Amino acid sequence: MSGVDDSPPARVVLRPLATPLPLGFLALVLATVAFSAVQLGWVPPTEGRIAGLTAVFATVPLQLLAAVIGFLARDPVAATGMGVLAGTWGVVGLSTLTSPPGTTSAELGVVLVTAGLCMLVPAVSAGAKLVPAAVMGLAGVRFAVTGVHHLTGSVGWRTAAGWVGLALAAVALYAALGLELEGSHSRTILPLGRRSPAEPAGEPGIRPQL
Repeated sequence: MSGVDDSPPARVVLRPLATPLPLGFLALVLATVAFSAVQLGWVPPTEGRIAGLTAVFATVPLQLLAAVIGFLARDPVAATGMGVLAGTWGVVGLSTLTSPPGTTSAELGVVLVTAGLCMLVPAVSAGAKLVPAAVMGLAGVRFAVTGVHHLTGSVGWRTAAGWVGLALAAVALYAALGLELEGSHSRTILPLGRRSPAEPAGEPGIRPQL
């Protein structure tokens, strides 16, 4: 019959995506603690290759996955932050694996200071959640301080980078746990410094889901 549309009906499929930040933050903990142990002298510089392997084969893939999920979830803070972190840790890890133990590199220092400045972008953009923003900001500080150590060769800056790395690990671990609990319980368990309420995507009905 003319005028009748015989085409199949259009269907819209909604696929919920969990926040990738806990995965990316825990991957960050692995790398920053491993390098802090070397920078603080808890393990000899010859063991730095383990830190390099951790960054390349654990942190980088996990944070790249988190970045992809962030883009799919239209979360620019997670996508950008995890992408920059993954790329920077990849450079640090490969440099550690291919350089003599305990040596510094001025060019690596330039890259790390630049990466620290780049991390200000997701840190400022994540201001609605203060704790995740603090993780992004501390990661930038950690890169910058390590970069200054490579530029100057100063033992003091190396020690400072190690302690900043441990502080970053503590904040990242707290943020990952808080976000994971919030996602599994659909309510805030650990304060994350949220300045505005989250969208009620877990509520029944099509409008909150959209």
